[in-house]
Amino acid sequence: MATQTHDAGQAVAEAPGMPQLDFTSFPNQIFWLVVTLVIIYLVLDRVALPRIGAILAERQGTITNDIAAAEDLKVKAVEAEGIYNQALADARAEAQTIAAETRAEIQGDLNDAIAKADAEIAAKAAESEKAIAEIRASALEAVEAVATDTAAEIVAVLGGKADAKGVAAAVTERMKG
Repeated sequence: MATQTHDAGQAVAEAPGMPQLDFTSFPNQIFWLVVTLVIIYLVLDRVALPRIGAILAERQGTITNDIAAAEDLKVKAVEAEGIYNQALADARAEAQTIAAETRAEIQGDLNDAIAKADAEIAAKAAESEKAIAEIRASALEAVEAVATDTAAEIVAVLGGKADAKGVAAAVTERMKG
């Protein structure tokens, strides 16, 4: 048994070690490396890279189209905002015009009402002045009549003879001032 173990140890010592580091198999390894790299290159060049290129081109086209659409929408939004601002300004101007017309109409109605009220007040004032003048005239007549009667009674009480014409003349002269 000792010999068998010894022979196994010799076989291990004579083995070349790792096959990758065995210099005798380098040309074979280099050949298969080149073949593998050529196959990988051909697969990538003919199959994978065209597909990836097509996908990238499609994505770039989509992005370009989306950016162009966004620019178009931005221009439309700016135009819509301009139209909105113009419509808003027109609406404000129209509202101010309507308000000015309404104010003018109300002021005209107010002026008409004031003129009518002034005319009514003037008419009533004239009527009142006429009534006051009539009342004053009738009051003066009443005062003159009362004064004449009173003066005649006073003269009679004092023992004098009252002449109606003389008493009336005296009262009239006294009332004049």
